[in-house]
Amino acid sequence: MRVLHIITGLGVGGAEEQLRLLLRHLPAHSVRGEVVTLTSPGSVAEGIRADGTPVAHLGMAGNRDLAALPRLVRLVRSGDYDLVHTHLYRACVYGRIAARLAGVRTVVATEHSLGERALEGRPLTPGVRALYLATERLGTTTVAVSATVEQRLRRWGVPAARLCTVPNGIDAARFRFDPAARAAVRNGLGLAPDAFVVAGVGRLVAGKRFDALVDAVAALPGAHLLLAGDGPELAALRARAAALGAGDRLRLLGECAGGPGAGQTPRGTGPDVPGVLAAADVFAAPSPEESFGLAAVEALAAGLPVLYAACPAIEDLPPGQAPGAHRFAASPDGPAEALRGALARHAADTSRAPGPARLPVPPVVHRYDIARCAERLALVYRTALGTSPDGGTAPARTPGAASPALPSLSPDRPLTTR
Repeated sequence: MRVLHIITGLGVGGAEEQLRLLLRHLPAHSVRGEVVTLTSPGSVAEGIRADGTPVAHLGMAGNRDLAALPRLVRLVRSGDYDLVHTHLYRACVYGRIAARLAGVRTVVATEHSLGERALEGRPLTPGVRALYLATERLGTTTVAVSATVEQRLRRWGVPAARLCTVPNGIDAARFRFDPAARAAVRNGLGLAPDAFVVAGVGRLVAGKRFDALVDAVAALPGAHLLLAGDGPELAALRARAAALGAGDRLRLLGECAGGPGAGQTPRGTGPDVPGVLAAADVFAAPSPEESFGLAAVEALAAGLPVLYAACPAIEDLPPGQAPGAHRFAASPDGPAEALRGALARHAADTSRAPGPARLPVPPVVHRYDIARCAERLALVYRTALGTSPDGGTAPARTPGAASPALPSLSPDRPLTTR
């Protein structure tokens, strides 16, 4: 099948990196993918092209650039695609409309970033919700990245029969702890081998509450904070750390690639996310609201203790899947109390055995293996198209029709149809 992925932009970000990872692992013998980005063909676009998948840039000027819609319709129509898969709010709105106008009957959309009060950082106004729901009806299936997101969509009024969950996936091997990367990153950042280092990963926006993490680290003498990410709060976070007398203990690393490498970005300008995690002693995620929480799973894959305020990737699972992860209260004192406890445990560990303490990789990491998640997404495609797993065909579904039930993603049994 030929699949066109439409995404709002391809700068460094969770949904963008997830698309690249899925494209690498979708079965090449049955799924041929291409990508169009409405805006910002950044470093992730370069990576997708390097992986061998074509990427087109639509050149959209903004949310209300209606002139981009005819261009998108022509692009979809010219590709003779079997299925269109949209990612992120703007791409879902324009992509569903364009697919319908271009005559593509099967449209899958992934909802990556839906919170209770915000959608991709924008406030959930009645207008945003109404436009989302109106265009959702033009599609075939809406994929949620977690059970939490699926429940939110149901409360919005999206019929349960049109919803399914395909969680974000992780290539755990990329995040496996590497002592050499730890030494190289710490040396490059001027961090002592025995310094206590906290890591945070994410877009630097107000909703992620990295300001609370800066406050918490500033209150721990000798502790250091590595923040991997960029965004509008960068200058404010730097100023906040300086005002608290901890400017020399905060390192704002900017955009850090999540791709392969031995602690360095592909361009060699600084540490990548696996390198940041290797250099750290604990990972902290202070955001009070998440759609999935992939960075926390990546940190668990690196053997780090994880402290979080919200993480559906962990909270939606039965107990015992992530023994190294601990939730803290989303309160002003929550991050500081959690880090004080982590520092005490770290000191006890290093007193017993010199060197960085690393935890066993927990079951939650294996559950979200990218190959299994890509297999599930391929099943969503086949179901939406009316194609059976053995390659036969079933009656085609029309946009807006109910989605047949999909199997649950169990870590201890293969994916099968019901």
